[in-house]
Order: sequence, then structure tokens, then C-alpha cells
Amino acid sequence: MLVVEYLYLAATAVLVVSGLTMVGMAIRAYLQTTRRAMIHVSLGFGLIAAAAIATAISAFVTDFEGVRSLLLVNNGLSSLGFILVVYSLVIYD
Repeated sequence: MLVVEYLYLAATAVLVVSGLTMVGMAIRAYLQTTRRAMIHVSLGFGLIAAAAIATAISAFVTDFEGVRSLLLVNNGLSSLGFILVVYSLVIYD
């Protein structure tokens, strides 16, 4: 494996761990406050982490061949995740 591939895996791991940490924090906040916005935050960051995981797995399975498809899936899931995070800010009481 190339150095850039190790760096990609490391960056993906950091993104996934931080995203799932945000999911956990949002769920805990929801349990404490019962604010619906926290559900949207957790779903949003869950989608962002899922985008990173799906892109990394797909990239290594396809040997980085389908770059356009990888970027479409990554940007699509990440966009939906960020839309949910922004929506949670809009509906926050």
C-alpha cells in the first residue's frame, strides 16, 4: 500500500471516530433534554460517518477505479448529513 493510502485511512478513521462521538453526544443530549433537534444532529453526523466508511470501503474494493461514483456517493451522503445538522439548528427551540 502507498503512503497516501495509509494517510487516507488515517484521515477516514479520524472522521469516523469524531462523527460517531458527535452521534453519541447528541443521543445523550436528547435523552437529557428530549429536544428533537438532537435526533437530527445524531442522524446527520451518522450519515457523514457512513459516507466516509462507504467511500473508504468502496475505494479499496474497486482499487480506486470508480472515482466519479465514489465522489457522488460521498458527496451525496455527506450533503444529506449536513442538511440534517443545519435543519437541527433551524428547529432548535
